Amino acid sequence: MCPQAQIQYESAFVDRKIRCVLIHDHLLLRQGLRRLLEDEPDMEVVAEAEDAATGLLAVSEHRPEIVIMDAGVFDCAADQAERMVLGASQDSQVLFLSLRETIDPAGNADKFADGTRSVMQHTSAEELAEMVRQMHQSRETHYAPKAIPRRNGLTTRESEVLKLLAEGRTVRSAAGVLGLSMKTVDAHKFNLMRKLGVHNKAELVMWAIQKRVVKLPVSY
Repeated sequence: MCPQAQIQYESAFVDRKIRCVLIHDHLLLRQGLRRLLEDEPDMEVVAEAEDAATGLLAVSEHRPEIVIMDAGVFDCAADQAERMVLGASQDSQVLFLSLRETIDPAGNADKFADGTRSVMQHTSAEELAEMVRQMHQSRETHYAPKAIPRRNGLTTRESEVLKLLAEGRTVRSAAGVLGLSMKTVDAHKFNLMRKLGVHNKAELVMWAIQKRVVKLPVSY
């Protein structure tokens, strides 16, 4: 790109950068991704996180256009991790990092079996930046709300987690009952507190009692 064209390109995006959040437990990888993305004139990394709870907090706070993440941080399938992220910011798009070798012939982000988009391990910086732009453009052009409303706005899994926590179980115990990892239960707990407007477990228990999720007060 010639210098003059580069200047025009940069000025065109100066006021409307694509805001990204990075969620990955590998510090060096996050730092590398941040540098690559912020080298692009139309992108900025507004936050990064190494675990599910911190990542969801960042997504909820910043409401980024794109979330680039490793589903393994949530210890669950990619589609489940995506639903958690969208629970924190339904307008965001999620791009997963994948170690798979296959490449989409069309040059777009590949997809897992569940339909979520992923980036291959051999994707170049330029290809990653273009994927982010394509996802952002698709979001702006074809956006439709993804969240499916349920009673109290909670998913079935969130309701299960709420009931167990309200009964006095710890995150570890609830994870054992549901067959989930502690990271996943922590992520559901975060989304519950955000959706219900509570700030700690005591308030969560009181809400559950008031709504008759549990019948009697329990110790917590």
